[in-house]
Amino acid sequence: MSDPFTPPDPAAAAARRAHAALFRIAERHAATPEQRARGAHPSVLAPHEAVRLVAFLLSGAAERADGEPEVDRADITAALSLVARARAEFDELERGLLEMARGRGLTWQEIAFGLGLATPQAARQRHARLTERVPDADTDAPRGAS
Repeated sequence: MSDPFTPPDPAAAAARRAHAALFRIAERHAATPEQRARGAHPSVLAPHEAVRLVAFLLSGAAERADGEPEVDRADITAALSLVARARAEFDELERGLLEMARGRGLTWQEIAFGLGLATPQAARQRHARLTERVPDADTDAPRGAS
């Protein structure tokens, strides 16, 4: 049991939640190869998948297949050129998840907790920033741009 007079370590609590979150989602929604394959396109890499693949191959976290060329400078440059697109896709995904969470009745306090933010106001501000950055689906321009 922890000392009740020692403030909790927010970073340690966030790390425990991240581990528990991965385990929960994997157990409930990615328990079979078919479930895990839902997020991947069968023949085309998404930008975040390509960036991750190059990073994993470079770091040794993934091994090259027989006959697969080593990652070269052009591969690294290609991966770097996809980072902004991957970030934009993630921003869009996060904004959508925030809006769906609100639509399902989660409070800004609950959303802040899930995001690891200190206040509901911080969660609302994050949503506002994402809404400004994510392009409008109809015009492909950032929201609020004329």
